[in-house]
Amino acid sequence: MSLDELLGSAKALVDGGFTPSCQLAVARDGDVIAFETFGAATNDNRFCCFSATKPIVASLVWRLIADGVVEVQRPVADYVDEFAANGLDAVTVEQVMLHTAGFPNASMNAVEGADPTRRRKQFTTWTLEWEPGTRFEYHAGSAHWVLVDIVERVTGDDFRDALEQRVCAPLGLPRLLGIAPGDQGDVVDEVPCGNPAAGELVELMRFNEPAVRAAGVPGGGGTLTAATMARFYQALLHNPGGLWDAAVLDDAKTNVRCRFDDPLMSVPSNRTLGLVLAGDDGLHQFRYGMFGADNSPGTFGHSGACCQVAWADPDTGVSFAFVKNGLDPDMFADAVRVLPLSNLAATL
Repeated sequence: MSLDELLGSAKALVDGGFTPSCQLAVARDGDVIAFETFGAATNDNRFCCFSATKPIVASLVWRLIADGVVEVQRPVADYVDEFAANGLDAVTVEQVMLHTAGFPNASMNAVEGADPTRRRKQFTTWTLEWEPGTRFEYHAGSAHWVLVDIVERVTGDDFRDALEQRVCAPLGLPRLLGIAPGDQGDVVDEVPCGNPAAGELVELMRFNEPAVRAAGVPGGGGTLTAATMARFYQALLHNPGGLWDAAVLDDAKTNVRCRFDDPLMSVPSNRTLGLVLAGDDGLHQFRYGMFGADNSPGTFGHSGACCQVAWADPDTGVSFAFVKNGLDPDMFADAVRVLPLSNLAATL
């Protein structure tokens, strides 16, 4: 398959009215080899990547694991005092990172979550929905508020600053989480392309609010270009300057610690400490519709709401990122339209 076919397929999503704009990037050997934007945006515009943010935040935790200040087998309560009550004392850091912690629907307002005092007060209202470690259920927002609270407790730094200082700056990447209102002029607004009253869309549209963008929602508020995301995944492939401890990074890229079935997709979840692994069971294209048919079993990545895509394939050295601002609540129909892009990228 050719790069022209990939770019043409992305453009067709805009031409077909499925999204006002989209952006994609392909990288190999540490360099971005293709970066294009279609529709009502340019290469200078940044997009919200929603849950594709999660591995970026996890990569900060990997650094703290290597430093010995975070141990994933320990209870969260060893770091976060508020987890000592309401049964939460049984939850481990590993379970939080694997979405097996038992509080997938625990609520956190974005602006409150950005404030340590208000965040920790909200933690005291959380309760378990099921026994930790017994099943997988996607913790769309709750888990990563816990992770960044741990970051702040052990580093003494605001989690957004810690991410910038410990991951973004060393990789030559811009600030990705917590964008000040005055710096949001190039961020593309989300646009509903399906039923605007759908509950998920109501929540996602809040990421257009300046205060929410500034809050830096750790489970879904990453703000970046597709090229920046492709470069981040190149860094995971090559570990420039040894930013991450080699053993910790290898574990995150290869060690599937959670194989519980994903109730949404009806396939094994294949979760590492922060990433989803394609796997060799032939079901990789059903893992959130992000992996291409020809991706190797070792391909790792993470998707975001409404078909944001990011992955890297260690067999080919290719990383691929796709973002868009058209929000369709029919995630399966959306995936059918976007998955061909991953199919094409996997063959480059």
